[in-house]
Amino acid sequence: MFKKIPILLILIFVLVTKNYGQTCSLPGMTPDKAYPVCGTAVFHEDIVTNCTGPDVASVGCTVGVTSSSSVWYKFTCYQTGTLGFLIRGISSTDDYDWSLFDVTGRNPNDVFSNASLQVSLNIYGVSGSGGQFPNSPTGCRPGASGNVHCEGSANGNTPFNEMPTITAGRNYLLMVTNWSQSTAGYDLEFTGGTASITDPKEPHLQSSRAICDGTQAVVKLNKRMKCTSLSANGSEFTITPAVSNVIGAVGYGCNSGFDMDSVILTLDNPLPPGNYTITIKNGTTDGNTLKDNCDRLIPVNESIPMVVFPVFPTPMDSITTPGCAPDELQLNFGHQLRYIRCNSIAADGSDFRVTMISGTSPVTVIGASATCSADGLTPVIKVKLSAPIQTKGTYQIILQRSTTDNNTIINECGQETPAGATLIFSTKDTVNADFTYNISLGCLRDTIDYFHDGSNEVNFWKWNFDNIRNSSLQNPSMVYATFGQKTAQLIVSNGVCRDSSAIQTILLDNYLNAAFEVTAVVCPGDLASYKDNSIGNILVWHWDFGNGSTSLLQQPPQQTYPYSRVIRDVPVQLIVTNNIGCSDTATQTIKVVGNCYIAVPNAFTPNNDGLNDYLYPLNAYKAKDLIFKVYNRFGQLVFQTTDWTNKWDGKFKGQGADPATYVWILQYTHVDTGKRVEQKGTTILLR
Repeated sequence: MFKKIPILLILIFVLVTKNYGQTCSLPGMTPDKAYPVCGTAVFHEDIVTNCTGPDVASVGCTVGVTSSSSVWYKFTCYQTGTLGFLIRGISSTDDYDWSLFDVTGRNPNDVFSNASLQVSLNIYGVSGSGGQFPNSPTGCRPGASGNVHCEGSANGNTPFNEMPTITAGRNYLLMVTNWSQSTAGYDLEFTGGTASITDPKEPHLQSSRAICDGTQAVVKLNKRMKCTSLSANGSEFTITPAVSNVIGAVGYGCNSGFDMDSVILTLDNPLPPGNYTITIKNGTTDGNTLKDNCDRLIPVNESIPMVVFPVFPTPMDSITTPGCAPDELQLNFGHQLRYIRCNSIAADGSDFRVTMISGTSPVTVIGASATCSADGLTPVIKVKLSAPIQTKGTYQIILQRSTTDNNTIINECGQETPAGATLIFSTKDTVNADFTYNISLGCLRDTIDYFHDGSNEVNFWKWNFDNIRNSSLQNPSMVYATFGQKTAQLIVSNGVCRDSSAIQTILLDNYLNAAFEVTAVVCPGDLASYKDNSIGNILVWHWDFGNGSTSLLQQPPQQTYPYSRVIRDVPVQLIVTNNIGCSDTATQTIKVVGNCYIAVPNAFTPNNDGLNDYLYPLNAYKAKDLIFKVYNRFGQLVFQTTDWTNKWDGKFKGQGADPATYVWILQYTHVDTGKRVEQKGTTILLR
C-alpha cells in the first residue's frame, strides 16, 4: 500500500467512486463467504473484482486497512507450527496487501470490530521504482521478521512478515487486498512453514436416507467438499436396485458458499419401501467423483446403504438416558430417519406431559425446543422440566395434542404422530460425598478409619489422602508413621450422580520430640542452666543432670558440677512423656573444665612429640568474637584465626618457621562481662 497526501477532496471522491463502485458481496469477497483452502495446491485468482468494503480492525499501522477489492480465504490448522505463504501478482508491479486473523469461535465479521483477532498484517507498497523491495511477491517466509509491516518503504518496512505460529484446531481467515486494483490476478501458495492446514481425513460417503415418498434422498458426507465437484444432473450417483434414476443433485450450502456437507439427490421415480445401495462414480460432466477442499476424491464405486420406509407417522423413538438431577429430557427421532418439523413443536411443552410410575418427585413440563436444520427439521426434541429430578424414580413421558397448536408432532412427510405414545425413563438419587473418620493415636504410628454411609446406591468410592495415597474401598483405614496435618477427600458415584467432598484437614497432634538447651561449658564455680524446647502434649519431664541430681520440672534449677583438673564430658538427659503415655529422650553433653583463665604460652616446641606442639590461646571457653594473630620479626602475619581451637603448628607458607621470637595479638569479648579485651605478647618458637 502506498498513500499520497490528497490535494483535492473532490478528486479523491471521483477516484473512489470510479474504482470501488459496488459493495463487496460476491462469494469469496466477504469474511462469511470466504473460499475454503488447504496447503496442497496453488490457488490462482484470475479475476479480481473491484468493490467497496469497510476497514478491518487492525493494530500496528496509523492508516486504515481496507477490505475493498479483497478476496477472503478460510482454513483450519491441523498441526501446530509456523505458517508460510506467498502471494505472487501476475504483474510484478501489482500491489497486494494482506491480513491474517484467528476467528476461532467467532463470527467471521468480527474482524471489522475486534483488532485482537489480528495475527499478522502487511500493507507494504511503494509507487514507481523507489522502494527497496518490489510490491510483489508478499507474504510470510523464512528469515523475515515482524508481524506488522505498514505502508511505504520507511522504517524498515518490507513485503514479508515472519511466519506466525498457528495452533491445531483453530480457524483462520486470510484477507488478500487488491490495492492497485489490477485485474491481472495473483497466485496464493502455502509454503515454507511447519504447520499443516491440510485436513488429514480422507473424503468418503458417510450415510444416506430417503425423504418421504422416495423421490429424493440425502447423502451425508464425512466432511465438507467442493460444490464445484458436484454435477447438477447428479451423474456421480447411482441407486441399486435400479428402480429409479438420479436426475438432479444439489449441495447443502452451495447457494451461498463454496463447500457442502450433504447432497440432495432427485429421482425420476419414487422408490418403493425397501433396502437400497447408493454408489458414487465419476460424473459425466466433470469426469470425477466429489472433491474435498484439497482436491482429494471420494473413491470410485464407494457405496452406502439406504432404507426407504413406508410413509407413516414418526414413532416416539427413544429417550436419552437422563443424567444426574435432570431438568431436561432429550427425545430422539432419528433412528427411523423421519425428522420432525420444528414448527409442529409447541414451545410451551404442551405436546408432552410426564407422569410418575414410582418415586417421590412429581414432574411438570414447562417447555420444548429443538436445534433445527436449514429446512426446518430436527431429529431431537428437548423437553424442559420445571425443576431438576433429584430423587430415584420411574416416569413416563406421554405425547399429547397441544392446546396451543392443536396437534402433537408432525414429521417431514406431514404425518402426525398419534397422541398417547409413551417412553419410560428412570432417574437416580443424588449422592453426597461427606464422610466421617475416627482417629487412633499411637506412639510410633497413628491410624485413621474413614467411613462413608453409601446411601443412595453409591457403588463407587475414590479416596485421596495427602495427594499421595488412594483407595477405592468404602471404609478404608490409613496408617501414618509421621504425625501432623493430614488431608483427605472423597469422590462418590452411583453410576449416574457424582459428588466430591471438600478437602478435610485432620491434625494428628501426638507428635513428640524431646529437646533442650544447656550450658555447653562449665567453668569452676559456674552454674549450668537448662531450657526445655520439647514439642508435644507433654505431661511429664524427667531430667538427669549427670551430677547425681534429677528433676521433674519443665524448667529445672541450675546445677553445679564438681571441680576436676581433667576435662570431663558429662551427659545430661531429658525424658518427656505425653498425654497418651508415649515417651521420647534427648541427650546432650556438658563439658566440665578445670580452668577458664585465658592465656597464651610464652614458648612452644612444634616438633611433633606431643608436648607443647602448638601455639593458641588456652582455655578460651568464655571468649567470643575472638581474633588471634601471630607476626614474625619482619612484621609478616604468619598465622591468624577466629577459632581458638584452631592452633598454629609453627609453619609459614607450608614450611617450618624459623626458631625465633614471635609477636601475638589476642582480641575477644568476655562472655560473662561483655567487655572487649585486647592482649599482646611474645612467644619463643623452639626446635
